[in-house]
Amino acid sequence: MSQESMAEPPLLQPSKRSLPDFKQSIKLKYVKLGYHYLITHGILLFLTPLVAVVVAQISTFSLRDLTDLWEHLRYNLISVIVCSALLVFLSTVHFLTHPRSVYLVDFSCYKPEDARKCPRELFVDLSRGLGAFTDENIVFQRKILERSGLGDSTYFPEAVTRVPPNPCMAEARKEAELVMFGAIDELFAKTAVKPKDIGILVVNCSLFNPTPSLTAMIVNRYKLRGNVVSYNLGGMGCSAGLISIDLAKQLLQVHSNAYALVVSTENITLNWYFGNNRSMLVSNCLFRMGGAAILLSNRRSDRRRSKYRLVHTVRTHKGSDDKCFGCITQEEDSDGRVGVSLSKDLMGVAGDALKTNITTLGPLVLPMSEQLLFFGTLVGRKVLKMKIKPYIPDFKLAFEHFCIHAGGRAVLDELEKNLQLSEWHMEPSRMTLYRFGNTSSSSLWYELAYSEAKGRIRKGDRAWQIAFGSGFKCNSAVWKALRTIDPAKERNPWMDEIDRFPVEVPRVSSL
Repeated sequence: MSQESMAEPPLLQPSKRSLPDFKQSIKLKYVKLGYHYLITHGILLFLTPLVAVVVAQISTFSLRDLTDLWEHLRYNLISVIVCSALLVFLSTVHFLTHPRSVYLVDFSCYKPEDARKCPRELFVDLSRGLGAFTDENIVFQRKILERSGLGDSTYFPEAVTRVPPNPCMAEARKEAELVMFGAIDELFAKTAVKPKDIGILVVNCSLFNPTPSLTAMIVNRYKLRGNVVSYNLGGMGCSAGLISIDLAKQLLQVHSNAYALVVSTENITLNWYFGNNRSMLVSNCLFRMGGAAILLSNRRSDRRRSKYRLVHTVRTHKGSDDKCFGCITQEEDSDGRVGVSLSKDLMGVAGDALKTNITTLGPLVLPMSEQLLFFGTLVGRKVLKMKIKPYIPDFKLAFEHFCIHAGGRAVLDELEKNLQLSEWHMEPSRMTLYRFGNTSSSSLWYELAYSEAKGRIRKGDRAWQIAFGSGFKCNSAVWKALRTIDPAKERNPWMDEIDRFPVEVPRVSSL
């Protein structure tokens, strides 16, 4: 790399590209919210040792003791009533405060055929050949690609790479069907679940919402039963995959003995930008073709064969703030061309939403030692007015695996620094960005699939998925591995090439 290129100014303002330093401000209300979630289920923490003591005491009874107790209860109506009332009360408390466990049976990620690969140089040539972009903006897109962290094997739909491009409704439907049906077909093959067994269907896709809906396309293709509970989520950004998981979780609390199919995808065909607004051109450079299908269950019989149990979901919405609401917007440029505009405030907004989310999540997942240190310094600063630095908990003590939305290299760099994560922790996100690009809401599943393909998932491990998207939203999901994942038995998009990863991704990869 030449000295001239090293001296070039950044593409966007540095002050806008940095996440806020989490050490400088921790909002107490979000800490309280996290503890509120914890205390909501605190009755179980109180009753569990009580029940254990009762069971231990009963286990010491002899047959004679049990006979005497029975004789006593037979002739003591008050004791019978009290015991019965206590049993009913404890049973009611248990069922009201103990939600059904939600298991992730398996998931699959769509891997397009090799013909859909679009190397970065080909991307630039296609952009130049369109004649829609100025020479300056061709250079701009090249620079974005060189610094993006994307490799040369990401995928585009046929309608985009065709000369000339053919962005139309028919091609958009074709892309949606390829991605969704490809992921679902593999998921059904892996789990041996029949389409008629699916009771809940949730699909999220932000920018493509046809009529009939994407959920209707799936119902029609797989002939799902007539009473399937279906939801189609649109316009909710890259974090919508975890919103779909949270929605499915809530529905599984209501519908007993049910399977929920969650499909997360995005559509490139109709959302390619053909204008010269630079804030909209960035999306062209980062977003790529991809999707994932996830099978959830609340059946106890599925626990043994499931991969993970859903432990927590935490959702944060900052849409009440105008700056947050408008930092990612689909709109027309000055020439009437539609695109997705990214504000220069995006990094700051993302950092604020992330800080809120992890501050709420902390009390739910951090070990007591970390919580005491954090709470002690917080009391010292807020109550005693002591001039001490706030303590930032070590989330590496709460999680073994991190799946951070592969939205772009800058975001991953800042999260690595602020959360004090190692290269090993960031590897799934960086390699997903390099190999598949930003696949929107499905990127988290390519990242988890990477950890599985590497043989890193052990029984009892905890994985943290965190993503953010337009609105502005930041959402988290925490999973606990129910078994050790054997990569030799896995089928996922990494398996035929996992030995080539990780690869070194330079700060600037010249074209």
